[in-house]
Amino acid sequence: MSHPEEYDVVVLGSGVAGKLLGWTLASQGKRAAVVERRYVGGSCPNIACLPSKNVIHSAKVASQSRRGAEFGVATGDWTVDMTVVRGRKRAMVDELIAIHLDKYRESGAELVMGQGRFVAPKTIEVALNAGGTRTLRGQTVIIDTGSRARMADTPGLAESRPLTHVEALELDHLPERLIVLGGGYVGLELAQAFRRFGSRVTVVDRNGALIHHEDPDVSEEVERLFRDEGIEILTGATLDRVEGTSGDSIRLRTTRGTVEGTHLLVAGGRTPNTDGIGLEKAGVETNEKGHVKVDERLRTTAEGVWAVGDCAGSPHFTHIGEDDFRVVLSDLTGGDRVTTGRQVPFCLFTDPELARVGLNEREARDRGVGYRLAKVPMGSVFRAMTVSETRGFLKALVEERGDRILGFTAFGPEAGEVMAVVQVAMLAGLPYTALRDAVLTHPTMAEGLAGLFSSVPRG
Repeated sequence: MSHPEEYDVVVLGSGVAGKLLGWTLASQGKRAAVVERRYVGGSCPNIACLPSKNVIHSAKVASQSRRGAEFGVATGDWTVDMTVVRGRKRAMVDELIAIHLDKYRESGAELVMGQGRFVAPKTIEVALNAGGTRTLRGQTVIIDTGSRARMADTPGLAESRPLTHVEALELDHLPERLIVLGGGYVGLELAQAFRRFGSRVTVVDRNGALIHHEDPDVSEEVERLFRDEGIEILTGATLDRVEGTSGDSIRLRTTRGTVEGTHLLVAGGRTPNTDGIGLEKAGVETNEKGHVKVDERLRTTAEGVWAVGDCAGSPHFTHIGEDDFRVVLSDLTGGDRVTTGRQVPFCLFTDPELARVGLNEREARDRGVGYRLAKVPMGSVFRAMTVSETRGFLKALVEERGDRILGFTAFGPEAGEVMAVVQVAMLAGLPYTALRDAVLTHPTMAEGLAGLFSSVPRG
C-alpha cells in the first residue's frame, strides 16, 4: 500500500448523497475527494432516472402522434427513429455531466476517476482509470456505491446476454419482440415506452399481479392500461430456464408456458454494489442481502464511516438519496435528523403516472390502522376531461376518528405533481378539510383534490 493522502472527507461513489456531501463539505473548507469508477454524478443523470424519463417522453410523443386524429390533427405516415431518440437522451446526459463537473470545480471537491476499494480502516486504494493508483485516507468516509440490476441464477439467463435498463436506453434500433422480465418500476416504464415506439411487448412477472405491493385496484388499472395498449401480460409465472440470445432469438420457459421474442430485458430488482470493495478490511459489516448495515443516522459498524443510498438499503429513489445526504450532514454537524419515520413518496412514470405517499389500504390493514376511504375517478376531474386523459382515479385514506391524512394514491395524468400537494399538507399536519375547503385553481389536475376530500365519509 502506497503512503496514503490525507483528506477530511473521502466519498466512495458519486451518487446523489455522496456528491452532495462532497460538494457541501468542500465548500465549507474541508479537503474532500469523491471517487467514481465510471458515471460522473452516479446512475441518476447517466443511466437511470433522468435518461429513462427522457426516452419515456419520446414514447409519449409517439403515442400522441398516433392519436392525432382524435384532436383534429391530420397525420400521415411516420416512423420512430431510435437513433434520434437515443441522440436526444445522450445530449441531455452530456449537459448534466457538464453541470456536475462545474459543481466539482466550484465547490473545490476533487473528483477521482477510478475503481476504489478499502485496504484498511477509512483508507481507500483507487485504481485510476488513467493508469496508476492512489491511496486516500479520510477522517470521514462515506460509502455511496449504489446498486445494479439483479441477475438471477436461472439456467441460461446470464448466457443469453439480456438487456438491463442500461443497454435498453442505448438501443439504436427497435426490438421486434421485447420480453420484459419483471413487473416493477423499471420493467413497466420501459415496457410501455417500447410498445409505444412500435415493439411487440410481453411482461413476465412471477408475482400474481403487476406492482403487487400496491392495492388490487391499482394493479388492475395498470394491467388494464397495458392490455389496452397491446402489451401482453403473464403474471404468476416462475422462470425455469432461458434459451437463445437476446438481440436474436430468445425463449423463456416458465411455469405458465413458453414466451418467445427477439430481445430480453431483465428488470427484476436491484443488487447492492458492496461486493469486492474490501468492506471487511474497513470493519464495515453487511446484512444478508448485501446492504451495508447502518443505524438511523446512516452510521456503519466502523467508526467515522457512513453509508448512503441504495448500498445502505435506503429505498431506491434519488429523492431518498438526497434525504440521506441531509441525514449524514446533520449528524456531522451536531444535528438530530434521522431516517426513521420519514415520508417515502414515489411516482411510477408510466402514462398515466402512478404516485403514492403514505399508507395504502393494504398497509393500513396489515398494521391494524383504521381509516376512512375516499376515491373519485379521474373522469370527474375537469382538467383531465379537457385533455382527454380520464383513465384512473384519486384515492385518499383519512384516519378513522380524526382528520389526519394517512395516505394518498393517484393514477392519472400529472399524478406526481398532484401528490406533492397532498404530501405538503401531510408534512404540515393539516387536516384533510384544509384541502377540501381550499380555493384551488380551475381547471387544474390538483383541483380534483377538492372533490376527493369532499367525499370522505363522516367519522
